[in-house]
Amino acid sequence: MTPRERVFAAVEHRQPDAVPFHVTFTAPAREALARYYGDPDFESGLGNCLTILRTRVPFRDVEGVPGVQEDEFGVRWDKTLDSDIGTVCNTSLTRDTLKSYRFPDPRDPRRFAHFPAALKERGNRFAVASLAFTMFERAWTLAGMETVLMAMIDEPDFANELFDRILEFDLEIVRTALSHDVDGMRFGDDWGQQRGLIMGPALWRKYILPRVSKLYGLVRAKGKRVFIHSCGQIEELFPDLVAAGVDVFNPFQPEVMDVESVKARYGSDLTFFGGISTQKTLPYGTEAQTREETKRLIDRIGKGGGYIAAPAHDIPKDAKPENVAAMLEVLRNQ
Repeated sequence: MTPRERVFAAVEHRQPDAVPFHVTFTAPAREALARYYGDPDFESGLGNCLTILRTRVPFRDVEGVPGVQEDEFGVRWDKTLDSDIGTVCNTSLTRDTLKSYRFPDPRDPRRFAHFPAALKERGNRFAVASLAFTMFERAWTLAGMETVLMAMIDEPDFANELFDRILEFDLEIVRTALSHDVDGMRFGDDWGQQRGLIMGPALWRKYILPRVSKLYGLVRAKGKRVFIHSCGQIEELFPDLVAAGVDVFNPFQPEVMDVESVKARYGSDLTFFGGISTQKTLPYGTEAQTREETKRLIDRIGKGGGYIAAPAHDIPKDAKPENVAAMLEVLRNQ
C-alpha cells in the first residue's frame, strides 16, 4: 500500500499493511535531531504519510521590537521564549471595535500560492489543508482569553457576533482550499486543558459546536475527510464531534486520556492520530521504553485501522534525540 492508501484505510477503519504515521518537530527538536543524525535534511527521508498545507498568510517582523512578529489579524506574537508559536502580547480587538474591525481577506492569494507546487510534489501522500485557530482560539487571540470566556457567559451578543465573523472568514478559506486537489481539511482549535474543557461543555455546545459543524459539513459535502486538532481532555465531546462529521481526532494525548479505552469506545467512529507521549516518554523515558510504547500503540490501537501513529504533538525541545530516533525506527520498520 502507498502512504495515501494507508491513511485512507485507517480513516475507513480497515487494516492497512502498516499503520500510517506522521511526525513533526518544533524548531529546537528539529535542530537537535539533525545534529544527532548528522543530516540537516533528515526529514525528507522520514516516510511521513501526510502532506499538510497551511492556509496562513506569513507573519511579519515588528520593526523595533526584536523577537515579536505580527500576524494578518494584527495580533502580535512574542517568540523570544517559544520560537514556534509564541505568546500573544497585545489585544487586537475589543468590544467597542468589533463592528469596525476589518478581518483579513480570506481569499488573499498568498494563502494558497504554495498549494499547486506542494500538491504536485506530494507524491503518494495524503494531502490535508490546514486551518489553525479555527474558532475559539481565533477569538481569544484577538480579544483576550478572559474577555472571550466572560462574554460567553454575560455578553452573548458580543460573543455571537465575534464567533460569526470568524465563521464567515473560515468558510471562505475552506471553500478555496477545497477547490484544490486535497484529500481532507484539518481544523486546529484547542478547547481543553489537562483535566477538562476550558469553557465547559454547555458553553462549547452553545457557541462552538453549531459553528464548527458548518465548517465540517462543508468539507463532508465535498467528499473530503475532516481532521481536527484539539489539545487537552475533551473526551466528553467525542459523541458531538462524531455527529458533526469529524473523521480524525488529534492529538490523542496519553497524559489526559486512556488511549486504549478511548479507542475501544469510539474506534468504530473516529480515527485517532497521535498517542505517543511527548510529556513523559520522549523527554524522560529510555530508548527501550520508547520502542515498547510505539510498538504497543501500533499493535493495539492500530488493530483494525482507525489509527495514525504520531507523537501527541510536535516533538518538543526537551525530547531526547535517541528516543525520537528509537520511535522513528519502530514506525519505519513495521
